[in-house]
Amino acid sequence: MTDRFAPRVSAPRGSGARVAAFFDLDKTIIAKSSAFAYSRQFLSNGLITPAAAVQMSFAQAAYMLHGHSSEQMDATRDQLAAMIKGWDVEQVRRIAQETLHTVVTPAIYQEARDLIAHHQALGHVVVIISASAYELVAPIAHELGVSDMVTTRLDIADGRYTGEILQYLKGDAKAEAIRKLVDELHLDLDRCFAYSDSTTDVPMLEIVGNPVAVNPDRSLRKTAIERGWDIMVFKNPVPLFVLPSKKKMQVSTTVVAAAAAVAGAWWLTRDGSAANQLGQAFGQLKRRKP
Repeated sequence: MTDRFAPRVSAPRGSGARVAAFFDLDKTIIAKSSAFAYSRQFLSNGLITPAAAVQMSFAQAAYMLHGHSSEQMDATRDQLAAMIKGWDVEQVRRIAQETLHTVVTPAIYQEARDLIAHHQALGHVVVIISASAYELVAPIAHELGVSDMVTTRLDIADGRYTGEILQYLKGDAKAEAIRKLVDELHLDLDRCFAYSDSTTDVPMLEIVGNPVAVNPDRSLRKTAIERGWDIMVFKNPVPLFVLPSKKKMQVSTTVVAAAAAVAGAWWLTRDGSAANQLGQAFGQLKRRKP
């Protein structure tokens, strides 16, 4: 039986080249935008105004419904860079770390969790590659047991953000970042995997031998079908830990019940000719669990 996660191109004997799996973050690993996720927490810590919090919430909703074009991503980049100018970096890190389990962890797709674990079990290097800032990505990566990340880099002076962006990891920049890792991690790109939901990540997907469109937007789905790339659909975000009590979370019984229902089951569907192979691979993974 063929394992879906066995690279399609074998390495030359004795080459020692490694396989990596590159994961986009937003709508690939988590079911939301990490850049907009902390609006309530930033508000309660006095970093933004109520009006800005509302604007971020609307932006989150729009992103979930329609995704972001390249132009929208650039506009969001400029708005967020201006907003965070002067913010204390350690405060942002603290907020992201302390509220991770109530803000982001419940939005992590169970399917992504298992997929990352399966790549790790096969000895693959797992890398999260995201347009979000390091301070927001690092806690999520830590929760998933991922130590390698490539993120947008923000300029910092005297412990505060200057509002300048040193590296914005979008489109071609992601592909270039992966190429730079080839020698550092001793990778064979023809055997590597890449996962993303957005057409802006086509440059990243097309440089690896195993590109996969995850929850693809309309344009990426079209490209994936035309090029014969694999397509996967992740459905169920599941927390990595037991949620705090209802009183602590200050949510209704209805919301708690809904969260429990979501956490109770998950499934993965996939388009493409190798759907049965992927199902068998995950079946094996599930049967190995205690």
